[in-house]
Amino acid sequence: MESANQFYATGKRKSSVAKVWLMPGTGKIIVNNRELDEYFDVPANRNVLISPLILTDKNDAFDIKITVMGGGYTGQAGAIRQGVSKALVLSDPDLRGVLKSAGFITRDARQKERKKYGQKGARASFQFSKR
Repeated sequence: MESANQFYATGKRKSSVAKVWLMPGTGKIIVNNRELDEYFDVPANRNVLISPLILTDKNDAFDIKITVMGGGYTGQAGAIRQGVSKALVLSDPDLRGVLKSAGFITRDARQKERKKYGQKGARASFQFSKR
């Protein structure tokens, strides 16, 4: 969805959902009304989030406003990456091939496996004692 040079997309990863708005600007990124460095204190998560911008050389071309909810910080960073990638494709359809080959547009469908009854977890059993 786009309106007057503003591009909107959603991204999902695990149980996180990110709403991303791209607006022409200077490269300022706001996540849940906080600065990027303030919200994501782990550098690896920041790198995941801005990787589509670096790959397409658009890191100073857009201001990004993000609302993200659910999951942990790593899942949220992955959701934001997908949202930013989809919004970049809306702004310039020629970028689709580059972002698709990097795997940024595809939804990562892996979910946590459910715990099984009679067991400690999804795969782990209780400790077995012969005697």
